[in-house]
Amino acid sequence: MQHSTAAKFCVGLVYICLLGRRAGKFVLFACSCSTRWSKGWVQTTWQKMHSWKTVRSASRSLWMNSLSHLVVLSSLCYLISGYSERDRTHDLMTRYPLIDGHNDLALQLRILHDNQLSKIDLHNVSKVATDINRLKAGHVQAQMFAAYVMCGAQEKDAVRLTLEQIDVVRRICTEYKDFELVTSAQDLKNAEMKHKIACLISIEGGHSIDSSLPALRMFYQLGVRSMALTHTCNTPWAESSSKLYNVYQRRNTSLTLFGKAVVKEMNRLGMIVDLSHSSWGTALAVLNHSQSPVIFSHSSSHSICNHSRNVPDWLLHELKKNRGLIMVNLHDKFISCSDKANIFDVADHFDHIKSVIGAESIGIGGDFEGAVSFPQGLEDVSKYPALIQELLQRNWTENELADVLRRNFLRVFEEVERVRDQLSLKRPSEEQIQIEEVQNPCRLVLRPPPILRVVLSGQRSSSRAQHGLPFLLILAIVLLLSSIFIIE
Repeated sequence: MQHSTAAKFCVGLVYICLLGRRAGKFVLFACSCSTRWSKGWVQTTWQKMHSWKTVRSASRSLWMNSLSHLVVLSSLCYLISGYSERDRTHDLMTRYPLIDGHNDLALQLRILHDNQLSKIDLHNVSKVATDINRLKAGHVQAQMFAAYVMCGAQEKDAVRLTLEQIDVVRRICTEYKDFELVTSAQDLKNAEMKHKIACLISIEGGHSIDSSLPALRMFYQLGVRSMALTHTCNTPWAESSSKLYNVYQRRNTSLTLFGKAVVKEMNRLGMIVDLSHSSWGTALAVLNHSQSPVIFSHSSSHSICNHSRNVPDWLLHELKKNRGLIMVNLHDKFISCSDKANIFDVADHFDHIKSVIGAESIGIGGDFEGAVSFPQGLEDVSKYPALIQELLQRNWTENELADVLRRNFLRVFEEVERVRDQLSLKRPSEEQIQIEEVQNPCRLVLRPPPILRVVLSGQRSSSRAQHGLPFLLILAIVLLLSSIFIIE
């Protein structure tokens, strides 16, 4: 009986080891088989024992064999559990596929292919980190595609360029059956049920609306559901985290009165306010003003990497009060503050943010195609499962990761729509920015041109002169008659 117990104990250690690593069904089956095999082997050995000497010899043999089995099985423990973690990650991401908050594929299509979709196949695209096949491999079920134009277009043709980028995103999402263009939280859920990759459109940079609320509303009509207030340049009404462009410099006005009107109108429309690229002052002002939850669509932790694009802990606490979301950026320089990073560095950002505001305020915004270098092991959109597996190994629960993968974004989107519905009786804002705030020589004010104003002014003067002649004539006659009577 001692020998059977010993065998069970040794094999049980392996079972505990494997179970402790949260192995999958395969491991449970293997352990169960190992236990049955050991019991049968012990019983057979016991039956062959005919004397106490044989028993003692068999006992030593049993212990040695059991220990050797334990060593062998234990050495396989890491390999087996590693496979099971991948299986577990796959199962989790199948049930809760990713909603990625930021991708600049449209920008790369313009740079590399001049937006000529007829010349490429989006299932497999070279020189980029995003295509349909890799989105599927990475379990990406919804992608926020950015309509981005560079800050150099501010005060020039930013609106036209933004329209062209929205056009290419809409074409991607309607010409390929793998995609489906969505404009609501319910659309997004429906797309998952149909096994489609949902496309959401965002605008990256408030310079795209040229300080015009009517332009903002028209972008919403075209399907835009999120806008970052700034990019790497200030707008006339909001401040960027970057000092790259020396434009619209202000003091103590991170968000002007017109900027507050933009946020208010976005709340009324049901458009998500995105604070990535905004200065901390602008972000705080928005958090204090917005009625809806906001997002940082692609930003990371400033405590881990002190880059101005990242979010400090004190601002994370304000985001938590707003019920908003920070979607972690994967770009090397925002992860490790250097040109090289790895998957463990990325996981450190998740761990830290969770410790500050909880997993219910975290999402993922990879920033693929918008940055030039990404961590080892996360080089393209197909590699997202490796990140989720690393977080599982760091004892994140499946419930927490389900929030990070999609449920948090859906909650924010639904709350933004709820506020929109509450504000449905409010009329569209007619707030206009003061012309002196814009300082844009290309901005036409709808008044008559200067030459026409001179002509019109001359015509008015001539008209007044003509209307004045009869009066002067009568006055002269009166004066003449008066002088005659006085002489007499």
